[in-house]
Amino acid sequence: MPLPTRRQALAAVAALGALPVAGLAQAAYPGKPIELIVPFAAGGGTDVLARALAEAARPHLGQSLIVVNRAGASGGVGWAELVNARPDGYKLAIVTVEITMIPHLGVVRFTADDVHPIARLNADPATIAVRADSPHATLEALLAAARKAPGDLRVGNAGPGSLGHLAAAALEDKAGVQLNHVPFRGANPAVLDLLGGHIEAVAVTPVEVATYVQAGKIRPLAVMAEQRIAAGWEQVPTLKERGIDLVVGGWRGLAAPKGTPPEVLAVLREAMAKTLREPALRDTMAKQNMGEGYLDEAAFKALIARDNATFRALIQRLGIKPA
Repeated sequence: MPLPTRRQALAAVAALGALPVAGLAQAAYPGKPIELIVPFAAGGGTDVLARALAEAARPHLGQSLIVVNRAGASGGVGWAELVNARPDGYKLAIVTVEITMIPHLGVVRFTADDVHPIARLNADPATIAVRADSPHATLEALLAAARKAPGDLRVGNAGPGSLGHLAAAALEDKAGVQLNHVPFRGANPAVLDLLGGHIEAVAVTPVEVATYVQAGKIRPLAVMAEQRIAAGWEQVPTLKERGIDLVVGGWRGLAAPKGTPPEVLAVLREAMAKTLREPALRDTMAKQNMGEGYLDEAAFKALIARDNATFRALIQRLGIKPA
C-alpha cells in the first residue's frame, strides 16, 4: 500500500482537529439570537406573554429571544412556519390550545404532532366579556338577547377554530342560543372592535381584556373555569354558578420544530424551567391575569394529546365549521 502524501497527511490531521471544534460549536447553543414566533397579532395575550418571557429568559439563555408576529388562520400561519423551519433551535414559537383545534377544522395541513413541545407556560379559562356600558350587564341578559334575536348578537373571537370560537360555540350548545361568531386575526383586534361598538361581546381569555377591565372599559360576564379567578376578577362568576355546566380553558407553551437535536431541547427545557420562576415574569403574569401553569415536556405532551382528543370530539359533535 503506498504511503500517503504530505498533503493527504495534513488533510487527515486537519480533519481530526476539526472534530472537537464541531462538538464545541454544538455545545455552545445558543450562539446567536433566537427568533420566537407569536402566531397572533401584537397586543394580544399571547404577544404580551411572549414579550415578558423574552425579557425574563435572556439571563438563562445568554441570547435574546426576538419576537416576530405571524398572524393568520387562528395561529396556523405562524405554526406552519415553525413546522417548516430548520430544526436547529434558532426558530421557536409560542403554541396555544388552538393547535389542538384548527387541524380538525381543515384550516391547516399539519397537526399538533408536527411540532416538539418544550414546556407549558400558563393556563387560563375562556371568558365572555362586553363593554362596560353594554345593556347586557349579566350573562343572563346577554343570553336573553340572543334568544330574542337568534344569530344577531355578534361575538368576536381570535379566528375560526380559536379557543374563543369553540368556547362560544359550546356555550351556544349548552344554553340553547344562536350567536353570530365574528372572527378576527387575533384577540386584540376583536377586543378593539368591541371597544369601538362594532360587536356586542368577545370570547377570549382574561389576559386579553385585563387592561380594559382594570380601566373600567370592559366587563367580564363569566369565566369558563371550575372556580373563580383572582387578580381583580373575584366577583366574576363561573358558568357553573350560572347554571351552565361548561368548562373551557386554554394554555400557551413553547415549541420547537420536530427533529430539533436533544442537546438543544435540553438547553431550552432548563432555561424555561428557570425563566418561569423569575419574580418579574410571575408578577407580570399575575397582573395580566395569565394564570400560572408551568408543565415540563412530558406533562405538556400528555396535555396536548388529551386536548387534541377532546376538541376533535367537540368539533365533530357540534358540527363546527372553520368559518
